[in-house]
Amino acid sequence: MISDNQILEEATRLAKDGVSVTLPVKGNSMLPFIIGGKESVILQKPENPKVGDVVLAWVEGCRYVVHRIIQIEGDHVVLMGDGNIIGTEHCTLKDICAIASHVVSADGKQHDLYNRWRVRASKLWWHIRPVRRYILAVYRRLV
Repeated sequence: MISDNQILEEATRLAKDGVSVTLPVKGNSMLPFIIGGKESVILQKPENPKVGDVVLAWVEGCRYVVHRIIQIEGDHVVLMGDGNIIGTEHCTLKDICAIASHVVSADGKQHDLYNRWRVRASKLWWHIRPVRRYILAVYRRLV
């Protein structure tokens, strides 16, 4: 039986070699932009990561996450899931394994993670952190 970490290590190796990898996403930490258990992300080589990018990263030396970069200072990177109210993860630039380029919906359609609408919506979502808890509660009940 192959473990999740072994699968993620292979996905990381392939992405760094320039191969696009489609990876299903678990959990609710990227709601509402990526729905865990229903959607996947397409991962690409991690060239020039920047604030706002959704990445697969090895965080705090113990686990992989697919979260958004919220800050880069030198080599230090701070990540946070869009569905998180508080709490961040930390890694270095070299721990960024891949950059997500698209979301693949359950029906197989690809959606660009960085189109104008999604970029604006994610920036707005970041600025309304104090009320995200309530919006997510309603969202989870409806979806």
